[in-house]
Amino acid sequence: MRRFFLAPAGPSSAPTPPGILAAHFLLVLGVLTFGFTLTFHQLQYHWNWEGPWRYRALFWKGWLTTLALALASLGLSAIVGATAALAAKSRFLPARAASRLYVELVRGTPFLVQILVLFYVVAPALRLDNRFIVGTLALALFAGAYITEIIRAGIDSVGRSQWETARSIGLTTAQTYRHIVAPQALRQTLPPLAGQFVSLVKDSSLLSVIGIGEFALNAQQVNALTYGTLECYLPLALGYLVLTLPLSLWARHLERRTHFDT
Repeated sequence: MRRFFLAPAGPSSAPTPPGILAAHFLLVLGVLTFGFTLTFHQLQYHWNWEGPWRYRALFWKGWLTTLALALASLGLSAIVGATAALAAKSRFLPARAASRLYVELVRGTPFLVQILVLFYVVAPALRLDNRFIVGTLALALFAGAYITEIIRAGIDSVGRSQWETARSIGLTTAQTYRHIVAPQALRQTLPPLAGQFVSLVKDSSLLSVIGIGEFALNAQQVNALTYGTLECYLPLALGYLVLTLPLSLWARHLERRTHFDT
């Protein structure tokens, strides 16, 4: 039987050896690098790394701030999302209504507006003047709404017959979630969760509007001082890639560990 080069691999296909996969990855990376280099050669762009290099400490400080924001908001958003998702599946109607209202308000309004309202309205009312904490809460609440829907969809993907079977053998609701629902829902939610976590890291750049010296804001400041736009924003892109790539690889690793044939 003929195999087409672009044909998708079926569920029974043998896994690609790591060496072959790495070789193809390097080939594609080489082609992209060549195209990138050729483009700038045609533009006759003159690189000047001396100016941005003098402000490397500012880049490093901003990257560490973004890393701290990402780590704090990732954990908090997962807790918020899981709690709101369980509330959405609760029999307690006020909890379900509160979960739905939270999700619709956050998803239906711009993140920039949410940051400003939280910083200039909610935080002063709570006597909270720490910009880092406010920024972490804003990121967590924003991403938590999307995580809520991802987890809820994962729970709904478990067939009703399995719920009834768990009930018939005497499992409690907590035991059903732990032993039956959670393992299957985790497999379904890992890809969209990884995408949401990556988006959360990049969304942290919007926190510059409240004066948090994160990576993007510091790169803008260096650009204003040196007028080296590409020399400032290429390290910015690379720095975000260093933060987001491990998340994607970790999610892929978990996908392989939780995979099972059906």
